[in-house]
Amino acid sequence: MTATVETPEPRSTFASLHVRNYRLYAVGQIVSLAGTWMQRVAQDWLVLDLSRGSATALGIAAALQFTPTLVLSLWGGVLADRIDKRRALIVLQTAMGLCALVLGIAVVTGFVALWQVYLLCFLLGCFSALDVPVRQAFVPELVGVEHVGNAVALNSLTFNLARIVGPSVAGVLIAVTGTGWVFLINAASFAAVIAGLALMDPGRLHRADPVPRGPGQLREGLRYVRGRPDLVAVLVLVFLVSTFGINFYLTLALMARNVFGLGADAYGLLTTLLAVGSVAGAVLAARRLRRPRLRLVTGAALVFGLLVTAAGLMPNYLLTGVVMVPLGFAALTFTTAANSAVQLSVEPAMRGRVMGLYILLFLGGTPVGAPLLGLLAEAYGGRAPLVLGGVVTVVSVLVVAVVLARRAGGTRTLLRPSRG
Repeated sequence: MTATVETPEPRSTFASLHVRNYRLYAVGQIVSLAGTWMQRVAQDWLVLDLSRGSATALGIAAALQFTPTLVLSLWGGVLADRIDKRRALIVLQTAMGLCALVLGIAVVTGFVALWQVYLLCFLLGCFSALDVPVRQAFVPELVGVEHVGNAVALNSLTFNLARIVGPSVAGVLIAVTGTGWVFLINAASFAAVIAGLALMDPGRLHRADPVPRGPGQLREGLRYVRGRPDLVAVLVLVFLVSTFGINFYLTLALMARNVFGLGADAYGLLTTLLAVGSVAGAVLAARRLRRPRLRLVTGAALVFGLLVTAAGLMPNYLLTGVVMVPLGFAALTFTTAANSAVQLSVEPAMRGRVMGLYILLFLGGTPVGAPLLGLLAEAYGGRAPLVLGGVVTVVSVLVVAVVLARRAGGTRTLLRPSRG
């Protein structure tokens, strides 16, 4: 356990930043996430250049980068429970930075080939699949369980600000210098995270005792979740909402181009408005969210589902844009509340494995949902994916609420709090 504990100011929007270790972490994340969003844009552009505009090649690159999540995220959770998370993150962040560095050097020197991009996408995906559950489980160690909600909301705020700034900067740099220097800048941005992790005071971390290595630990984590109806309810909602509702890169592009007959700038404005709502939601959640109830998780999901359905039914582009701000707010509220609720309600020794499952369900649904929504749009038009996503979300909330209402406490009850 920790020898010294820092206590953030309660009810402060930036309470977690009063903790030195979290402050170091947050500064590194701001720099690194901006670089990551820059690389995403540059990587897509590079693949299109090398493949002469092939959408299939772009899909292969995305699949190679995100498919490892389906295989490795659960094992990343096991890893998080077994080892020192701070040291693991230093190793994983270094490996991810090296992937960006190698790709940048290959592009700048003119020796890049499409197969090399594919290989580095796959390696980056493998390291990221292990990194995310470790990073998620590391948050309570930085600030303690009382301020997990605030820290998760601030992380979401950082993520969404980077999502606004990173692609814009990447577009300018690609036009001026090409994609190679964008990858090199992203590689350098990992130094900020690694330095922050290295400078932390381990004695001020809220650590749980590591789980000794042993057989069956992954199955043990799954059994733990299966025995917790409250956790199952949240995880089911996370999977369904992320699979059918949070597919905005697909659904908004279809609305802008196929429904309203507009260009990439119109699609970009919709995503910007969505991000503005997300930032506003993150700021409010950082101030208000402490120990979320199931009622907040299900309520936010319900509002999100209704707004997604409304966005799909809007008669013109202007009204669709208006809906984007509250939609981003509701999406951020749901994801932050769900993440915090899971983090706060599990035993410390199980946190890594449960968050590995959370990440699998949150990110792993995209390869399932995107093709289905694409086929739906082909058959019934560009509005259909948004409408279906909203309806699936609303029905899911109602079913979960009915199931929980038959158990003691229903959705009015707190998720069972953890002891550390």
